[in-house]
Amino acid sequence: MKHPLIVIALIVATINLNAQDDLLDMLEAEAPTENYRVGPTWKTMKLVNLHSTSMVKKNGLDFRVTHRFGSLGKKSDGGVHNLYGLDISDDIRISFDYGLTEDLQIGIGRSKFSELIDGSVKYKILAQKERKAPITLVVFGNMAITPQKAIDTRYDDWQNRMSYFSQLIIARKFGERLSFELAPGFLYRNLVLNTTDGAGVTAEDENANISLGFGGRFMITKRFGIIMDYVYTISDYRSNFRPINYYDPFGVGIEIETGGHVFHITMTNAAGIVANNYIPNTTANWGDGGMKLGFNISRVFQF
Repeated sequence: MKHPLIVIALIVATINLNAQDDLLDMLEAEAPTENYRVGPTWKTMKLVNLHSTSMVKKNGLDFRVTHRFGSLGKKSDGGVHNLYGLDISDDIRISFDYGLTEDLQIGIGRSKFSELIDGSVKYKILAQKERKAPITLVVFGNMAITPQKAIDTRYDDWQNRMSYFSQLIIARKFGERLSFELAPGFLYRNLVLNTTDGAGVTAEDENANISLGFGGRFMITKRFGIIMDYVYTISDYRSNFRPINYYDPFGVGIEIETGGHVFHITMTNAAGIVANNYIPNTTANWGDGGMKLGFNISRVFQF
């Protein structure tokens, strides 16, 4: 009697082992063999002030118009008589960015602020993937020149017209709704000016400025989201010398996707649109009505 029971037990154990092997084979077969990139972290190349990790696709051309009005509440350029800053344009920028590859793009733009003309390069080092790559890494750099007329001898040396900006952008997409980025940057201006306060104390601005940017987006629907960014500038001159009050750029806005367009409506205290202008020159304060309404429209053409 014992022998048949032993035989039956062996048969049941063999069936169970085979079933487990079959289940493991099925699970391995269903496991993804490709480590796919995570879907787009951002819809466009910029948030409010900060660049994002978004890139123009290969052979794509991004045409962008960005407009920054005057301050809403400041007595000098806001209020009802200037239609809360809408009669004033603090900055207007037109830019073109072209994708040489999926991970490399070049661009050129012209801004009203300082009449700045800039050329840029953007390269994606790492893309966030479903496995083993939790973040996206992008490096951005530009070189800018101002051709504006000088009121003195400051531009007798043409190199004084130059400035340079570089940035590492680290981003992560958390699910389908939330994206966040960290963006340390380095700005170098060949020319900085002396400033004298009311007590006759003179100080010189720094040629080099280190900044640390934070940005995020929350999608309410697939086509509508909220964006924000903040840029902290490390500067002894801006912290300790106060003939001019400087503030860190902070911006919020909404993002709307309408077919081939991505439309931003923003509010920020930064007058300049590119980092070469807004990092060293933000003098408006949210607390006294220094916020400025702005918008940008992006249209991508594929060749």
